Amino acid sequence: MEPTTKDGVTVRIMTLADYETFKYVFEEQFIRGEPLSDPIAAAIDPEVWNLYDQYHQSLVADGTCVVAIDEENDGRVVGFVLAEGQVPEDVEKHRQEADAVALQDTDITGHIRRINYVVERDAKLYDHYGVSKLLYSHLTCVDVSMRGRGLGSRLATAAMELGRSKGYPLMTANCTSFYSARQKEALGMECIYSLKYEDYKGATGKVIFAPPEPHREVRVMAIKL
Repeated sequence: MEPTTKDGVTVRIMTLADYETFKYVFEEQFIRGEPLSDPIAAAIDPEVWNLYDQYHQSLVADGTCVVAIDEENDGRVVGFVLAEGQVPEDVEKHRQEADAVALQDTDITGHIRRINYVVERDAKLYDHYGVSKLLYSHLTCVDVSMRGRGLGSRLATAAMELGRSKGYPLMTANCTSFYSARQKEALGMECIYSLKYEDYKGATGKVIFAPPEPHREVRVMAIKL
């Protein structure tokens, strides 16, 4: 995909050179504003941050992520989409990761991993669309100073274009936020599966996620490329 610039903001493929400024937006704005992270009361373990770094850097290195750069503010990262190519075998891999340890109700990061696996398993994306690979839009975030300007839509559209250029027939996203699902729906993505937060429970029967309204469910969104 070719970079595009509008109102001083350039959207292009993300590189590892963008990573340090990306980390600020992720840690200070995405994590703190993500509905599933709301129950996390204590500081996230440094080892968890390290695992996030390794995973995110691997996605950036694969060339499947897009970033928004504020050209009028020293090239600051003001938005991003982290995405990765996936194949059917990854569903089993994600099951093994989700089931690697017995989850306590208080292990929110573990339950985030598990609920994402559960909706991936139950959505049956590969069977539904008859595809052998897809581009999974893992995370999307826009800096609070840039919201309301259509930047999220620009980023999502760029991610679709990038996926199409790399030969992916489908792009999907697990939308945990009411607003992210609404935005993707406006771009033509369809909801093929949803799970209400009140129906996802831990080993003791406790509801794990109870984010504020209007966040009521995680929705699996998809669009043919």
